[in-house]
Amino acid sequence: MSNFANPAPHQPRTVQHYIDERPIWPDGTPLPSSPMTTMQRRIWMLAAAGKFFEGFVVFLTGVALPLIERQFNINAAQDGLLSAASLFGILIGAVGLGSLSDQFGRKSMFVVEMIIFTAFLALAVMCTNFLSLLICLFGLGLALGCDYPTAHMIISENIPSTSRGRLVLGAFAFQAVGALAGTAAGYTVLVIVPDLSAWRWMYATAVIPALVVTIGRFYIIESANWLFTRGSHEKAAIAASRLLVRTPQYPTNIVLSPPDAAEGSHTHAGGSFFSLFNKRNRRATILASVPWFLQDLGTYGIGIFTPTILAAALGQQADQGEHVRSMSDVIANDILAAKGAALITPLLIVGIGCAVLLADKLGRIRLQIIGFVGCAIGLLLASLSVDFTGGAKIALIFAGFMLFDFMTNLGPNAQTYLLAGEVFPTAIRGKGAGFAAAFAKIGAVATAFLFPILLVAIGTRLLLYGLIVASLLGAVVTWQFRIETAGVNLDHIGEATSEPEKSKAAIA
Repeated sequence: MSNFANPAPHQPRTVQHYIDERPIWPDGTPLPSSPMTTMQRRIWMLAAAGKFFEGFVVFLTGVALPLIERQFNINAAQDGLLSAASLFGILIGAVGLGSLSDQFGRKSMFVVEMIIFTAFLALAVMCTNFLSLLICLFGLGLALGCDYPTAHMIISENIPSTSRGRLVLGAFAFQAVGALAGTAAGYTVLVIVPDLSAWRWMYATAVIPALVVTIGRFYIIESANWLFTRGSHEKAAIAASRLLVRTPQYPTNIVLSPPDAAEGSHTHAGGSFFSLFNKRNRRATILASVPWFLQDLGTYGIGIFTPTILAAALGQQADQGEHVRSMSDVIANDILAAKGAALITPLLIVGIGCAVLLADKLGRIRLQIIGFVGCAIGLLLASLSVDFTGGAKIALIFAGFMLFDFMTNLGPNAQTYLLAGEVFPTAIRGKGAGFAAAFAKIGAVATAFLFPILLVAIGTRLLLYGLIVASLLGAVVTWQFRIETAGVNLDHIGEATSEPEKSKAAIA
């Protein structure tokens, strides 16, 4: 690399132009991509850890619920409240805390959210009743909600535009890894500690790792893009210099463009949430929030209650077709359901892996539409299981849920997250992404609370039919309000959100 040239080292440019800069061979040929610096890799890993904990806690809760229900004598309504508590916390955290990253900075909220998460996780282990656990799950959700916009922005504002989709989704993939780890941890703890108190040990397994990640987040830089939009040009230059430390060093001297000379320097500094609904940003707000809402109806409902549904379908093997008679039956059914969920959950990882590879090639919009349609097909397969018994019933349930998990992470679960952090200008990106995540979690909260009640009231078939309709509607809304952001420089985000044709031109 010592033979690389540094193009125009003293020419004033924007932060993103410096981040996007690629080394050039002496003959003038640029490298196809810019090598990641140590700081960029550190930021990425710490953001990925946050997504891991989200998947871990949500899916671990699905395994823990049957034990918690028995220990605290919880009824169906309380069960719904516990399932919805963390999701309601995510709703409040995304819009209430996540949006504060526009005011106090990406790093500040990135650290605060992890402190909140670790504290409530440790408290959850010591809960002695339904109310205390409800509060702790809400607190965990509060932290995870803040992480939705901040984790995305801390990555996307510090990496090259050409690899933004791949790296953001690569971090997001750890939500699926966490889901698998949470299911596996629940199963392992149940085997080692076959007792109703096993759920405490399940949550305890994440306390020390969470503390390590909290400490690590103190040692990253603030987003230079955010600092620049706030008028802190000198601090932005220093942050960009720390971000881009590499050997050999380039750029050798960072001189940022003044606000009136920067391309795409319009900051949209109007700071209220009403700016999300003005003519310029309305299309972006609808695209970022409505499909995410529809996607969360299925993802969280199926995700949290996969063990419950599998226990209902497979639990007969544990209790010989009779009602559960003892604590040993509860644990046996829970272990069986956790094993079934562990077989299905890896498809989340396969799906997000495909999304990582394809998001920058095929585009966000195309993958989101394909994913929504695939989810509907998977749910339809699962609904057909109601008409069968024995092996055919089990095969349809597994085939349907596995296709759903693959398609949701290939498409809407990954792409809605990615789009929400890209379609808004830097000055209101935290508010926009936070609002989209919060709006989505309204659907998740409603589903988590109503799912166990509706499962009894209307049955599996009608419940799945409703989710099928939601998936198909998500595909329609995505197409109607499409804005393709693959490869678009962050400086130009917001310039072409009023019409999809302009977005295509920006990519070109």
